[in-house]
Amino acid sequence: MADDEASLTDRIDTDMVGPIARRYFVSNGFDGALTGVGVTVGAYLSGISDGLTVISLGLAAAVGLTTSGVWSVWEIERAEMRAEIQETEEAMLADLSDTRIERDKMSNQVVNALMSGLGPLLGLIVPLTPFLFEGTAFSLLQATLVSVAMAVGILFSFGAYMASISRQRWYIAGIRMGLAGIVVAVLNVFLPG
Repeated sequence: MADDEASLTDRIDTDMVGPIARRYFVSNGFDGALTGVGVTVGAYLSGISDGLTVISLGLAAAVGLTTSGVWSVWEIERAEMRAEIQETEEAMLADLSDTRIERDKMSNQVVNALMSGLGPLLGLIVPLTPFLFEGTAFSLLQATLVSVAMAVGILFSFGAYMASISRQRWYIAGIRMGLAGIVVAVLNVFLPG
């Protein structure tokens, strides 16, 4: 690798890749955590009797959201990359195929797509862990409540993190984001059916 080229890991921290990847990760992680709240509360309220079934439902949702995150961002970033390269080629009157510019843009695409998929995966999988202990450490209701609390904690962490990079009060932003998980849980309780 040439001295002026950076690895994918190094590029995550650059201004070109970092903020966009961070947005995809937090936005889709937010979706994953809220989906997890909906799945777990809905599963409990619909009478599902064991934690492994709740985990199966949650994993199915995680597969869908993770695939959506990776695939959609891959296609979005691919289109944006091609448009930027074509615009630059027209301005420079040069073909940029297999150049550092093209490789850098491709690495941005890869990082953004991976971060977009990682967010919902973590946001959904982590809150499912209490259901592994349903029947031994927790009742189904307790596992559901712990799961919702974990999802709210993840949402709080996302809010606190985003506030820290924008120099806002981390606890206020954390509470605002965490509140979304509580709202989803309460709405599910009052939904008909």
